[in-house]
Parts: sequence; structure tokens; C-alpha cells
Amino acid sequence: MRNLVLAVHGSAVPEAGAAVERLADAVRRLTGAPVAVGHLDHQKPSLPYVLADRPGAVVVPLLLGDGYHRTVDIPAVARHFDCAVTRGLSGEHAVALALHDRLRAAERAAGGPADAVVVAGAGSSRPGGNDGTLTAVRQLATLLPVPVTVAYCSASTPTPAEAVARLHAQGFRRVAVAAHLLAPGRFTRALAEVPETWAVGEPLAGHPRLAGLVVARYAGACVAEQQPSPYGATRPVPRGIPQDAPTALLSWDA
Repeated sequence: MRNLVLAVHGSAVPEAGAAVERLADAVRRLTGAPVAVGHLDHQKPSLPYVLADRPGAVVVPLLLGDGYHRTVDIPAVARHFDCAVTRGLSGEHAVALALHDRLRAAERAAGGPADAVVVAGAGSSRPGGNDGTLTAVRQLATLLPVPVTVAYCSASTPTPAEAVARLHAQGFRRVAVAAHLLAPGRFTRALAEVPETWAVGEPLAGHPRLAGLVVARYAGACVAEQQPSPYGATRPVPRGIPQDAPTALLSWDA
């Protein structure tokens, strides 16, 4: 069975790694495939290190946006190992449904529904990098009877605090934040500190719909594997890649 590698940004927060490993376990159970996790930053093993032992693997980016990592970094390293790279997780209705479930759970814990919602994404300055978050806003708005707006934890505006404050200024009192984020980390910690929020949804990695979406990405790549490789003939596989190989290695050419 073809190897499946989950490409994740990585975090210095230990809870993030644990959340991703739980997602990997769920995907492993659903597919029976060998599943590994490769990190782009902060954690080991690095994505180049993981792919060095798994040429020809299917790489699924565990990313909710189409920023630099999704569009440049991951495809660059995949070329060196003749790997197939699927789309990331952004823009899918399954993500909006998971976001809705997380929001409803937070609202129940707070004591009732919000009267306005802010969807907080990681943020990107790259053109198109925020499209996944904007799609989630539109999709979530179809599931809720209250206003839904967007905010970004970095690189773009408004910030979550600014978005919450604007809604309060418009007369809304129960303003909840839906975290369009994969795993716990500095962004989720910052969301927990935003003033005057009614409820804050948990990140999405542990939701069953995310595991199902990863499985669908993997299955689609396996069906397409009989097609010619988009990279042509298999390229030489670099050896001796260190476990903490930096993202800069992705520009290395065999």
C-alpha cells in the first residue's frame, strides 16, 4: 500500500504535535496505510527527512490555507522524491461542518448561542492565501442564523480582537470566535485572550471530518497513480537528510 505522509507546519507547543498524531492515528485506522508526519518547521522529523525514506509517497498538506508552504515549499520537496502532492484542506465543506460543530460545543459550554461569530484564520500575505478562511466564512454563514465575519491571527487584518470589538460596537453582545486552525498553538492561545468573547471554538485536527477529508485526498491520489507522474521520470533520491533539515533544504536540487 502506498505511503501517506501528512505535511504539517509544526509548532513549538507540545499539544500541537499530539493533536496531529491523533489525526494520523485516525487516518491510519481508516485506511490501513502506513502514515507518517513530516514537519516544515519547529518539530522533528522534517518533511525532507520523512520523504527520503518514502519516495513515491502521497503527501497530504495538513494546511487550511493556500499560502507559501502549500504552494511552494511542499511541492518543491515532493519533486525531489517523486511524490504526489494532494490539495490541502482549505475550501471544503467538511471543514465548515467541523468548524460549526466546534463552535456549537463552545457555545453550549458558555451557556447559549452567540449572536455574532468571528472566524479566525492563521492569515497569509500571499495572494490567495486567505481564500480557505474566506470560503469557510461563507460556508459557515449558511449554517448559522447570525452574522459571520472574518479575522486573521497574523499577516492580514482585521485581527480577532479588532473584529470582536467591531461587532460589539454594532450592538452584538455574545460574540463567539470559531478557530479556523488545525491544532493548538500560539494562535489558539492568543484567541483565548481576546477580550469580550462569548465562546471560542477548539481547533479542528481532532474532528472526524478532518480525518475523512485526509482519507479522501489520499484515495484520490491513489486512483490517479496510474497516470504519468507530473514530474516525469523518478529523480535521484537524496540520502543522509538530517531529521531537522530546515525548510531551506527544499530549494536543494539533485
